[in-house]
Amino acid sequence: MEDKEERIETPLVAIVIDATPAKKFASQAIIDNGSTMMNRIFDALIGFGNAHLMQGSHNKLAVIACNSKSTKFLYPSENGDSKSYHNRPGQYDMFAKVDSDIRHGLSELILKDSIDHDSTTSDSLLGGAMARALCHIHKIQRELSLSHQLKPRILVVSGSSDSALQYMTFMNVFFTAQKENVVIDCCMMDSDSGLLQQGCDITGGQYLRIPTVVGLLEYLLWVFLPGPSCRSKIVLPPPTKVDYRAACFCHHKLVDIGWVCSVCLSIFCKFSIICTTCNTEFKLNRPAIVPSKPKKRPRME
Repeated sequence: MEDKEERIETPLVAIVIDATPAKKFASQAIIDNGSTMMNRIFDALIGFGNAHLMQGSHNKLAVIACNSKSTKFLYPSENGDSKSYHNRPGQYDMFAKVDSDIRHGLSELILKDSIDHDSTTSDSLLGGAMARALCHIHKIQRELSLSHQLKPRILVVSGSSDSALQYMTFMNVFFTAQKENVVIDCCMMDSDSGLLQQGCDITGGQYLRIPTVVGLLEYLLWVFLPGPSCRSKIVLPPPTKVDYRAACFCHHKLVDIGWVCSVCLSIFCKFSIICTTCNTEFKLNRPAIVPSKPKKRPRME
């Protein structure tokens, strides 16, 4: 029998950062050692990315950020252009590049979002950022040779509440990730997200809402740095109860009981004769009138 060549595992972590609540964290007070809350978040994300790359020479990293207006690749940088970086004595060049690209990219995205005053009332484009992460994973998978086996997963770091307007985008991303064997993890700050809970449960990922942003790096290294294959051997926080309520297409609110279109499966909280999504017209089923059987007349003897 011929010996089968062992395939090299290539873990890939795509970090999706939601920069929409950056204004809220930036306005918080200065914490220990004179550093701000935003600097602590930046250091935690960069430290987690470098820790993943340090675990193996074949490990790959991708960082995507989004706000209420756009999504942006931070690492690797788009179109191959990279910011000039200066590594400290004894610092690995790749770590210095990750540090520089993430800091510059996040700073530009947050600054652009703070200048736009209308962005405060808009929802985050988190669904689009996760879709770009799936496209990047598919691209890397096609570029790898047959001797490498890609182990991709997506880590979402967000502090925004649910956006029912992007319900269909989230569901498409979740089921596509499930089909492509991509695990979605989520680390929430300051608020919960029922939609991301569903995504983590569908893809077999880990969902965690941290109690304080100060310990973000500790939670990232403890819960999300180990891969899905070895998480059963370590002690993790207990799983949260998943809220599987769907958002209606008419008012974009989570409903317990609603009406479902039999053609496009759109959900509505109130009954309508015409589906506003596919324009299907429904016919009301009126109760059928059962004709009464004539009574048999008694026979005359």
